[in-house]
Amino acid sequence: MAKIRWLGHACFAVEGEGLIVVTDPHDGRALGLRAPDVKADIVLVSHPHYDHADGIDLVSKPDTKVYESFEGRDEYKGVKIVGVRAYHDKSYGEIRGENYIYVFELEGIRFCHLGDLGHVLEKEQLDSIGKVDVLFIPVGGVFTIDAEEAKEVVEQLKPRLVIPMHYKIPGLNLPIEGVERFTRGMKNVEVLDTDTIEITKETLPTETKVVVLKYLG
Repeated sequence: MAKIRWLGHACFAVEGEGLIVVTDPHDGRALGLRAPDVKADIVLVSHPHYDHADGIDLVSKPDTKVYESFEGRDEYKGVKIVGVRAYHDKSYGEIRGENYIYVFELEGIRFCHLGDLGHVLEKEQLDSIGKVDVLFIPVGGVFTIDAEEAKEVVEQLKPRLVIPMHYKIPGLNLPIEGVERFTRGMKNVEVLDTDTIEITKETLPTETKVVVLKYLG
């Protein structure tokens, strides 16, 4: 069983196989949110902007492996990791720089974290990403893809479970949109009153489902 906990913005803790993977750790304070309260075995950082990287030390232990803007393939403590180069904008990084997508596998489930993706995916990126079971996708626009572009990326990747991120929540001091525009018109949406969901490979939906977690600040 894998446990997914949303720590606000683009930060998640994914626990399984006796270890924890944390994505894009913020420090809380700079965003108006609570600081992450977990310690990771693996930290995945999509790009070095403060709202995705300033919490690295907060979530790290002495033996934590940190991947920052990593491209390629690696394995740590049995977790296979793929880093795919993408961009923070539609101009191949000219405006906001590069952004790295991560694919990792825990409990037989393939997770994909898109970071601050700024464009729909190209064929080479889709080929590198491959099959996706759980997709963490930004939907708030302004600094990333917006809701409509996010829907297009979901259609490109066809994941079984979609967890939106990087959208306006209470306390967040960034001028981005909420999640409602993304979920509007989607066929299979569940809004939870918790920041955590537990899944297994067997309980993943057969058709794409959107699960909106609640930030509990």
